Amino acid sequence: MNKTEEKIRELVKKYFAENNIAALIVKDGRAIITLQNENEDQTKVKELEQQIAALEGINKVNIIFTSERGAPTLGKEPEKWLLKGVKKVIAVASGKGGVGKSTTAVNLALALSKLGKKIALFDADIYGPSIPTMLGYENQPVVSYDGKTFAAFEVHGIKSMSIGTLIDRDAPIIWRGAKAGGALEQLLTQVEWGDIDIMVIDMPPGTGDIQITLAQHLKIDGAVIVSTPQDIALIDAVKGVNMFQKVDIPILGIVENMSYYICPKCGHKEEIFGHAGAKETAEKMGVRFLGEVPLHIDIRTHADAGKPIVEDKPESPQASAYMEIAKKLV
Repeated sequence: MNKTEEKIRELVKKYFAENNIAALIVKDGRAIITLQNENEDQTKVKELEQQIAALEGINKVNIIFTSERGAPTLGKEPEKWLLKGVKKVIAVASGKGGVGKSTTAVNLALALSKLGKKIALFDADIYGPSIPTMLGYENQPVVSYDGKTFAAFEVHGIKSMSIGTLIDRDAPIIWRGAKAGGALEQLLTQVEWGDIDIMVIDMPPGTGDIQITLAQHLKIDGAVIVSTPQDIALIDAVKGVNMFQKVDIPILGIVENMSYYICPKCGHKEEIFGHAGAKETAEKMGVRFLGEVPLHIDIRTHADAGKPIVEDKPESPQASAYMEIAKKLV
């Protein structure tokens, strides 16, 4: 921790409990403080903001509050979160991690944009946010022009936001589900999205608190389930389908990622994880099979470089696979 961060922490302690400082970031003249389990006292906030802004090298201050949310009252409909300007919401989910869900979400969002839609991509994978890296805005500071709402990042023709922009890259988020849900609500509803045809949400893997919270509080128009052909992945994909169906969210279809590998030297096709398992699973469950995406190094390297393959190599077979899936979604 540098001297500026130490001074900011001392100032925060004058108004709020030290153990409630969830995160403190100072980057490019901006101080972002995340407080947990604190009342949003505007008098304290304004005084604290003024004192922090007076520090050398600080020209912008953002104080964010997160809190534990109580369980919804039985028989009471959960309050819906309002996303101004967003017409449709698609969740991209997986029953387990490691199947390429985030890579699929990014490339599908860009493919939908290339089909003429106004697209937003929201990173709800709060414990492992990767969208800033994949879209290339990882080191850019969050901007607020009015001091009340955040401006969405505009990259490759789409708008985006992620919790990853508000925390240090290597800092773990150790939050219970209710607290994580509160942070997601703030990010979703306090961003100026503008006019959006489709918001793609990159969900966390599995079927836990975050998925349930978003299903309860957002009007999700459909879910895309990502799986590999492996039996173990397909078992979890079935769980994902069943979860969304139980909360009355339509299943738009299943995508088989890492479907096959083609050797770049000899052209031999190898089905490393098996093949067509997702298609067979979709048929058995009565949901649509959206398509196959091959296992290819370019998909990975382009995502790591912040230039997803749909954007950087739109004529490639890999990008074409995402485009065909996007057409089916539209």
